[in-house]
Amino acid sequence: MNKPLAGAVLSLLLTGAAATPAVAQTSAPERAAAVTYAGTVALSNCSGSVVRTPGSLPDDPALVLSNGHCLETGFPAAGEVLVNRASSRSFSLLNASGSKVATLRASKIAYGTMTDTDVSLYQLTKTYAQIQSQYGIAALTLNDAHPVQGASIKVVSGYWKRTYSCSVDGFVYRLKEGDWTWKDSVRYTSSCNTIGGTSGSPVIDTTTGRVVAVNNTGNEDGQRCTENNPCEVDAAGNVTVRQGINYAQETYILVPCIGPGSQIDLNRPGCTLPKP
Repeated sequence: MNKPLAGAVLSLLLTGAAATPAVAQTSAPERAAAVTYAGTVALSNCSGSVVRTPGSLPDDPALVLSNGHCLETGFPAAGEVLVNRASSRSFSLLNASGSKVATLRASKIAYGTMTDTDVSLYQLTKTYAQIQSQYGIAALTLNDAHPVQGASIKVVSGYWKRTYSCSVDGFVYRLKEGDWTWKDSVRYTSSCNTIGGTSGSPVIDTTTGRVVAVNNTGNEDGQRCTENNPCEVDAAGNVTVRQGINYAQETYILVPCIGPGSQIDLNRPGCTLPKP
């Protein structure tokens, strides 16, 4: 997982403060959306973002998206799903330039798991409208469709205040890391060389400006299917190891599960998230 490790600071120094951008993939009539740090957050150990669905209302409680392995309760076990757990966790809200403008606080862990995906959603004590009016920050919108191969993306880390630019290289049938297995993961092209602390960063399509995935892991040492060294498994069971390549979990699957008032309802039509 791209969690903050002792070597993360050294890695940042070695790789430099700026990421190398990939060549833009947008077609001629399309204009790239402006991707900034606005709406991203820094957790104590990870990155995240304030997110909404396309149908969210201004007075709905705001949600923060991160990884399941970033939960303050520790890594969920394989098969474990957390729903509506009390939490008072705090988040540093960033503006477009990456400066902290507020501390947001959770009221609960609305959802968290490392089964099939690696995601956490925190419900906040403030609404989208309150965050917008008090701090001038709008939530990022979750895309409600599957990401597209070849799309130009940016991984925006609130923890490091660093942005990585690359493209969607493809999709992985099963991504296995230690005890956990994730379905239909996003594989980046090599220029998104994310490091510890970037876990939970929103992956933003630069054409639409919408969140298509949440950054979560990469193969650090070339090992096979171990922690911090995920392996790809195809439908026939063949295993591929790609050292230095990083991955994310798709977020369109969250949209059908988020009902009125930002409530997680795993029985809503179209919701395929794992249940407790």
